[in-house]
Amino acid sequence: MKILITGGAGYLGSILTPLLLNSNHEVSVLDNFMYGQNSLLDIVFHSKLSIIRGDVRHKALLKELITKHDVIIPLAGLIGAPCCEREPKLSQEINCDIIKEIYDLKSKSQLLIYPCTNSGYGIGEKDIFCDENTPLRPISYYGKQKIEAETYILEKGDGVTFRFATLFGISPKMRLDLLVNDFVYRAYNDRYLILFESHFKRNFLHVRDAAAAFVHVINNYSKMKGQAYNVGLSDANLDKNELCLIIKKFIPDFVFMISEIGQDPDKRNYIVSNQKIENAGFTPKFSIEDGIQELIKGFTILKRHQYTNL
Repeated sequence: MKILITGGAGYLGSILTPLLLNSNHEVSVLDNFMYGQNSLLDIVFHSKLSIIRGDVRHKALLKELITKHDVIIPLAGLIGAPCCEREPKLSQEINCDIIKEIYDLKSKSQLLIYPCTNSGYGIGEKDIFCDENTPLRPISYYGKQKIEAETYILEKGDGVTFRFATLFGISPKMRLDLLVNDFVYRAYNDRYLILFESHFKRNFLHVRDAAAAFVHVINNYSKMKGQAYNVGLSDANLDKNELCLIIKKFIPDFVFMISEIGQDPDKRNYIVSNQKIENAGFTPKFSIEDGIQELIKGFTILKRHQYTNL
């Protein structure tokens, strides 16, 4: 199939793009390369890859590209609560308004797979799993914008949305502001960490499993369209303390302390059920332990704290 990925040179896109090419699809990447990344250089030889340097807000360009493709995967966005708090107007435009426009530009025959976030669950109830029918109560601008875009797609009844868990793992376009990546980086380099509100729980997912979920939907779209799916590791609903204990297995001299003073700016706290997508035939392959060991190897190479979307 012919697949358009906006933001295809980002953290997730840099994993997804080669995966789709290796599955024999034709892939076009639209990206403004705002971080100066060179994450697609090792696949530019591929005859089925096209790269367009441009802004997703360029409506004429966007319309032209959408008409030429069978599948649209809109990854472009301002990702995470801090940057959206800093740029609320810009993030609303990119994270929400453009997504609605992409939906309106596509035809009924074209597949749309939208990466949302499970941060829309906000603050859950103790020991109660959030499934796709749980009321959405996003806290941050980022969560609110993503859920607004998802709601627009689902109300139209034609599209698939992923409520992704917090991603982790090495990517050619690396990010250190993601929780697992950040904690392992600090454990590896500093050997200590202070935890604020360590009881806050969230769900996690390896970036390569996130990419594989798109392939699964492309192959099963008719059965899955019109629905939202939580996508995460069912055995990784972890609080910060539990995560640090796992990291310590691989970095024994890592020391972490729990502070009774101070607050986490990200107030999300919930546990998530991923049963629905598992019932649809998709199961992640990479565990938290796999990711931690991979990150430790990666951080023997990455020594500068420059890989962030903050």
